[in-house]
Amino acid sequence: MRVNLAYGLGHLAIELPDDRTTVIEPTHIDGLVDEKATVLNALQNPIDSLPLLEHISPDTKICIAFTDLTRATPNERIIPWLLEYLGGPSDNITLLNQLGTHRPNTREELETMLTPKIVSNYRVLNHEPENQDALVQVGTTADGTPALLNRHIVEADLRIITGFIEPHFFAGFSGGVKGIMPGCAGLDTVMSNHGAKNIGDPQATFGVTLGNPLWEELRDIALKAGSSFMLNVTLNEQRNITNVFAGDIVKAHKIGCEFVKKSAMQRVEKPFEIVVTTNSGYPLDLNLYQGVKGMSAGARILKEGGTLILAAECREGVPGGSPLDKLLRSAGSIEEVLTMLSTPGFVRPEQWQAQIQALVQQKAEVLVHSLLEEKTIAACHLKSCPDISVEVTRRLNMLGSEARVAVLPQGPLTIPYLD
Repeated sequence: MRVNLAYGLGHLAIELPDDRTTVIEPTHIDGLVDEKATVLNALQNPIDSLPLLEHISPDTKICIAFTDLTRATPNERIIPWLLEYLGGPSDNITLLNQLGTHRPNTREELETMLTPKIVSNYRVLNHEPENQDALVQVGTTADGTPALLNRHIVEADLRIITGFIEPHFFAGFSGGVKGIMPGCAGLDTVMSNHGAKNIGDPQATFGVTLGNPLWEELRDIALKAGSSFMLNVTLNEQRNITNVFAGDIVKAHKIGCEFVKKSAMQRVEKPFEIVVTTNSGYPLDLNLYQGVKGMSAGARILKEGGTLILAAECREGVPGGSPLDKLLRSAGSIEEVLTMLSTPGFVRPEQWQAQIQALVQQKAEVLVHSLLEEKTIAACHLKSCPDISVEVTRRLNMLGSEARVAVLPQGPLTIPYLD
């Protein structure tokens, strides 16, 4: 059986035995016939909100928060349509990149994401999570840390939060309030919310928002900025828009999440000895930091002591020198990583990704097929997998005739769960 894995800008073909392989993919939904018309209709007929134009007067100061390069949101289509709909003077509009704690995007990257015309004619800013002058306190987190949000978000008369909805490995779903918190939040605020206690909560997982303490705090802090208008889309495996959800940022997002559940969440009867997963290809597999999402998705249907193989291009590395890279290299083992994270007062940027990777590795042996050098993979306490087809076949032969392999070609765009 040939299976094409989403990998970088294309696909990675692997060969697996037909009778022992189960391919798990999202239920296919065709793209919209007219994406632009559907977006404009959603803005004019939003969920639990007045039409977007009715929120605007000639002097309304607008902040549009858009997702960064690591997200698959088709900004290059959505943002021009949104600006065309608004039609007002560009002086009143700020476009803010929802970086969270990610690196700033370059002008060239912003032009690719938004079009050169928009970057040249509008105020386009990268969120700065460590610049105190760019942040405003709106309250505190559960542990008393100041809840800081980007000044442009807080001080705007109208907040428009764009993005796309997919299952998220600890926030339940992407999109919605995540565009504000953590998308436009201060570093310390994010680290407080993404601390070991919240990440380790069993409800902090794919498909769960209400009852998930991490997401509920994201929501509560985001709403302290004031009411926000959401424009989120859903996508199929070809990155075509399948639906549009606009309006109240909580209520419209809830309806969008229900739509996503129907296609992305796939029931599995019993766990597998081997799981091959991806991180949905570019741009979601830019680096190993993002690749942890694919690991987490695959681990849900893996037997204890099984093998998980992640195919993620990682053209940007871990990234090298990033907080995650430094944290993983500072520990002698995955067990040491978890010991550090459980130490009272221990707080590091990106520790949440290290924690989830470590929890997956407690359950399984994890191999990675990527552009990363073998020594880099080893420094992250992982093993290299040069040829997935050969490795899976070898392991199946060792395990015996009853062993089976599951493949998630689209990675976390499909969230399997055990019956």
